[in-house]
Amino acid sequence: MSKASIDAMPSASRKAIAYLRSPQSIRDRSEQLFALAQADRLAYFRCDLTQLNSVADYVLTVIREQYPDLNIPFHSRWRHFEVGGSVRLKNLEQKLASLSALERAKTKFDLVVPSVLLDAGAGAHWQYIEPQTHQVWQRSEGLAVASFDCFCQGMFSSHPDHPYQADAKGLQAVTPKRLAAGFQVSDRNPLVGLEPRSHLLQNLGQSLYRHPNLFGTAHPRIGNLVDYLLEQSENNNLSATTVFQSVLEGLETIWSGRIAISGVNLGDVWVHSALSGDPFADLVPFHKLSQWLTYSLLEPLQELGLTITDLDQMTGLPEYRNGGLCLDLGLLRLKDEQLLQAHHAPGSELIVEWRSLTVSLLDRIADTLRHRLDLTSAELPLVKILQGGTWAAGRKIASQLRPGGTPPLQIISDGTVF
Repeated sequence: MSKASIDAMPSASRKAIAYLRSPQSIRDRSEQLFALAQADRLAYFRCDLTQLNSVADYVLTVIREQYPDLNIPFHSRWRHFEVGGSVRLKNLEQKLASLSALERAKTKFDLVVPSVLLDAGAGAHWQYIEPQTHQVWQRSEGLAVASFDCFCQGMFSSHPDHPYQADAKGLQAVTPKRLAAGFQVSDRNPLVGLEPRSHLLQNLGQSLYRHPNLFGTAHPRIGNLVDYLLEQSENNNLSATTVFQSVLEGLETIWSGRIAISGVNLGDVWVHSALSGDPFADLVPFHKLSQWLTYSLLEPLQELGLTITDLDQMTGLPEYRNGGLCLDLGLLRLKDEQLLQAHHAPGSELIVEWRSLTVSLLDRIADTLRHRLDLTSAELPLVKILQGGTWAAGRKIASQLRPGGTPPLQIISDGTVF
């Protein structure tokens, strides 16, 4: 949306959009619902904080299993590219060795953005057989390896001589048929949300044209966002929230069928009727994919010598592994356990409650872990606790409780939310 269009909006709309695009709004609205849960005034969930210490113990055990020296990396898409070893990324680095550091960072942006957007739940039956190794990958790891291979094969580039990029024309040319071929989709190997995923990439290609300030004019590509973020840095310091804001602005038009204010698509923002008062007070933002994308963009920026600040302003990711951890270990309790047998839309108030309470509980798990380990939030930021951490612990407990490690609540996914 142009600056003139934004300026023409009512003041209340402008303020609401800016607020709902801030990490603070995610915490604020989640804490409002958390307070209602503590007072037993939510329709679907209760919180049981007597389980907080035992959940923290479980997470700490998982952290020490994976990272005994507590040298934990960020929770980002790069961890999934490393599954089974780091050969993929080493091979890519070799292919990019002749490029400047700036161009390598741009290429990594081009790789990771489509990969994150393609990551939403794959379903329990899809798998990807990696051609180079013949290893079989599923879920997030499978989607990561498949998207990595698609990128290296030039699926997201419009220039045959420059396959390692994701530009506007290349992304707009991604059809369900092409994506199905790249992800080995068939009747026997179904992928949830195939068409919405391809439409998401097509919309991303269109969005690159709409935001020349972020993605360039002559040849719009995702990687040009690096230039914009370098301009926003001061003394080689860059706020994580600045990266987050640029992601939300650049991706604002790619989400379909979402809530809008004055024509501005809000993305991963939903309604809960328990919140009321001022206009827009009932809107609950999460921006899960955008936050995870932000986390995934930080490492290439660090490789350019930038210091990332304000990490503590970002929130935990409200998705089914972190949320499943809280539900499976009793921090959250459903008031009606029959709901475990049903499928729920992402916009249902049950799912909104689950996600918002997850955000608040992740902060409390993080504080408990830091106290146990005598570390500060700067030494052990939430993005590392997620990796170490709550996401892995959520997957572990799910695999112990249910065949295939499915989440405790079943979500009707269109492939664009989780």
